[in-house]
Amino acid sequence: MDARVMRVEGGRPLEGAVAVRGAKNLAPKAMVASLLGRTPSVLTNVPAIRDVEVVSGLLGIHGVAVEWDDAGGMIRLDPANVDSAKIADISLHAGSSRIPILLCGPLLHRLGEAFIPNLGGCAIGGRPINYHLEILRRFGAHVDKEPDGMKLTAPEGLRGTQIELEYPSVGATEQTLLTAVLAEGITELRGAAVEPEILDLVAVLQKMGAIISTETDRVIRIEGVDSLYGFTHTAMPDRIEAASWAAAALATSGSITVLGARQPDMMTFLNYFRKIGGAFEVSDEGIRFFRANGELSSIALETGVHPGFMTDWQQPIVVALTQAEGLSIIHETVYEQRFGFTTALRRMGATIQLYPNCLGGLPCRFGAKNYQHSAVVSGPTPLRAAEIDIPDLRGGFSHVIAALAASGTSSIRGIELIDRGYEHFAEKLAALGARTWRE
Repeated sequence: MDARVMRVEGGRPLEGAVAVRGAKNLAPKAMVASLLGRTPSVLTNVPAIRDVEVVSGLLGIHGVAVEWDDAGGMIRLDPANVDSAKIADISLHAGSSRIPILLCGPLLHRLGEAFIPNLGGCAIGGRPINYHLEILRRFGAHVDKEPDGMKLTAPEGLRGTQIELEYPSVGATEQTLLTAVLAEGITELRGAAVEPEILDLVAVLQKMGAIISTETDRVIRIEGVDSLYGFTHTAMPDRIEAASWAAAALATSGSITVLGARQPDMMTFLNYFRKIGGAFEVSDEGIRFFRANGELSSIALETGVHPGFMTDWQQPIVVALTQAEGLSIIHETVYEQRFGFTTALRRMGATIQLYPNCLGGLPCRFGAKNYQHSAVVSGPTPLRAAEIDIPDLRGGFSHVIAALAASGTSSIRGIELIDRGYEHFAEKLAALGARTWRE
């Protein structure tokens, strides 16, 4: 049996309830933040996903004592004995994850050195680490290229600085926050990302004793402190997973209650969900997603940084739009190669055309670079089963949604990518009445 291959029998509405725990884009970052403290930290609502395992391993080889309660979604992190790790161990535990680069600032503060292995990640477009390296240099870090990666040192310590991002990158903002809180002096970050997960990380750091002001016009100001202590924090729920299940309800004409989903985190998504023809009911326990009257409508949509429509919401919504009446136009402005997943959808019968033009209200940074970053979806088109190779995490979930909406039985390879970001994925599908199995 190959656990990397999933067979999916389509044509059945998904009905029932699933629960989402902490956000993939927050929980691992909060775990990294524990390195900055001098006392233990406790994080709750932690999802059992690959990225959490990766960070647990990386922290463990650096001397952090990690106690993980999967059933309760709680992790305790004690950084009392932080120490250097062997390069081979760092590379082994990191795998294809890009998270190790976020350990650099905390490790430079604790040990005066850090190492970044050659990094991987999802194939959705360029996410160069030069932004991170330049930020660390601005704080005073020295970066030296080695055969297996990058060696960083800070012989004179790290100092506050002025940083202005060309684009409000989430990763670059996280790097700045994790480095600035213990740097000497004041750091001012302009052009910062202000996603809810970023603000939740700010809350974690503030609980640790950091002084951080989130000001207007994407400005974050950090006053460095001499020391930090541990935190107790409940991770915000994963709004990306919640939206993915919502799109699955649309595509399969089902009804899915996402326990733990929060309306304030999903305002922009909910507006578009309603425009497409979806309906939702909000309660204290979560949100129920379903079709309003059975018919879906085409829309025009542009992705963007918060508070815009998340790029991670785009892929599952595109699957639902293959079942909508008329022409839908989607302009992707965050990742230039995010439409690679549509190749499989076209083999399944979807009518999707890609364009290098900015088919949106405003030109974006990819408009003059010949990237296929706009799509026109014509529907509704019946989907049929196919053999699919998953290209990336979010695209993978979207392919599963398409297979669930299609007639016949699809074979999906690379399912382990989905396990990186979606907790107990197969079990949740089964709870919704989906017929899937590994082979």
